Amino acid sequence: MTQVAAWLTAVVTGGLLASDAIAQTGVAPVTREAFGQPMPFVIEDEASLATFAEGRSLFRQSWVVYPSAERRIAGLGPVYNQISCIACHVKFGRGNAPLGPDEAPRGLLVRLSVPGKTVTGAPREHPHYGDQLGDKAIPGVPAEGQVRVHYTTRVETLTGGETVSLRVPHLQFSDLAFGPLGHGTMTSARVGSPVYGLGWLEAVDDTTLHASASRRLPDGVRGRVNRVWDVTAKRQVVGRFGWKANQPSIRQQIASAFVGDLGITSSLFATKSCPPVQKACQAAPTDGQPDLTQAQLDAIEFFQRTLEVPARRDADDAQVKRGERYFAQAGCAACHVPTLRTGAFPPLAEMANRDIAPYTDMLLHDMGAGLADGRPDFLAGPRDWRTPPLWGLGLSARVNPEATYLHDGRARTAQEAILWHGGEAQIARDRFRTMPPPARADLLRFLMSL
Repeated sequence: MTQVAAWLTAVVTGGLLASDAIAQTGVAPVTREAFGQPMPFVIEDEASLATFAEGRSLFRQSWVVYPSAERRIAGLGPVYNQISCIACHVKFGRGNAPLGPDEAPRGLLVRLSVPGKTVTGAPREHPHYGDQLGDKAIPGVPAEGQVRVHYTTRVETLTGGETVSLRVPHLQFSDLAFGPLGHGTMTSARVGSPVYGLGWLEAVDDTTLHASASRRLPDGVRGRVNRVWDVTAKRQVVGRFGWKANQPSIRQQIASAFVGDLGITSSLFATKSCPPVQKACQAAPTDGQPDLTQAQLDAIEFFQRTLEVPARRDADDAQVKRGERYFAQAGCAACHVPTLRTGAFPPLAEMANRDIAPYTDMLLHDMGAGLADGRPDFLAGPRDWRTPPLWGLGLSARVNPEATYLHDGRARTAQEAILWHGGEAQIARDRFRTMPPPARADLLRFLMSL
C-alpha cells in the first residue's frame, strides 16, 4: 500500500489501519465508526479509495448558500431541511426522532402529497408546499413552516407481566407561510435510515425480487414489488430504496435526497422545489448549473455503493443461536429473509454473484393500521412499507445513542419496533408477545448480534 493509500485509509476508517479494520466478511470495528468503512476491495485500489474518500467527504459536507467563494459546496436551499447528509444519517446509520414538541425535528422530515398521481405514477405534490415541508430557508426566503411531534402512549403487556410503553406520534404544523395545508393533504414523517450496505442490495437482480414476491408463505404474508419512475431511463422499473421502496437506484436516491432535503440540484433533478406561490424561492440566486457536479454525484454514488456492512458478532453464542431459532419460529424470517444472492452487477464485478445476509426481502408488506401513514407512493399503499434490512441493527445504539426505529422514529428500541408490527406481521408479532420471557430475551439478543 502506498503512502497516499495508507493516509486515505486512515481518514476513512477513523485512524484504524486497514489490516485492523477489515474482516473477511463485513467490517470488524465495534466502534462509532462501524458504519463508515469501505468494502475490502476498495482498500486495495488507490484510485477507488480516493473516490470513496471524496464521496464520504461530500456526504459529511455542510453546504453553503450560493453565491459563495467555494462553488464546490454552494447551492444550499432556497428551502431545505438540513445542511448535510450526515445530519439525518448519523454516522451513516439511523437518525432519530425528536423526544417531544419542545425539541426541533433535526433528523425528521415530513412528506406531503394530495390525492391522485402524476403521469409517472408518483404521488401528487402539494400545490403550495411541494412534496416535502421545508422548515429552513436561506436569507430573504421564508421557510415553508414548522412541525413538532407530540406523543401519546399505549401500553402493551407481554407474557410474564412485562409492560412496554409505545409512543404514538402526532404531527402539529405551525407558521405555515403559504396558507393551511388544506383538507385532504397527506403527511408522512420520516427519519433517516442507514446508508451502509446499499450496494449489496442494488446488486440483487430484479428476477430474485419477483421470485421472492411469488413465494407462497404462511400467516397471510404476501410481499409485493413496487414499480417506480426511473428519471434517467424515463420508464417504470423495480423500486428498491426508501421506506416505501420508491427509488430504483442508489444514484436516484442520492439525487432525490439532495434536492428534497438540502435543495441541492443535480443532473437528475435540475430544478429547485419552488412552487409558483413561493416567489422569493423562485427569485433566489443561481448560476443556472446543477449545484452537484457530475463528478461529485459519481463520487457519492461510489461511496454509498461500496460502504460495507458491519460484521456479525457472537454468532456462535448459545443464546444467540436460540434466539435465531425463535426468530424463525415466530415467522419473522418470512419477510426479514436471512440471505439473498446478488446477480450480475456491471457497475462493480466484485459484488456480483455473492451471498449476503441483509435480513430483508426488499418487498412491500401491509404492516397494519397502526403504522399506516395514509399516504400512497407509486404501488405502495398507505399501510405498505418495505422490509428494512436488519444487518447492523445491534450496533445502532452504539453508533448513535439517540437512534430510533421505524419510518417515523416512534420506536426507541427493537422490542418496541416489533410490537408495532401489524397487518401481515400481526401473527409473528403476537408470537413474540406471548413467548416466555427467556425466549423473548434470546430473540432480542440474536437481533443485537446482527
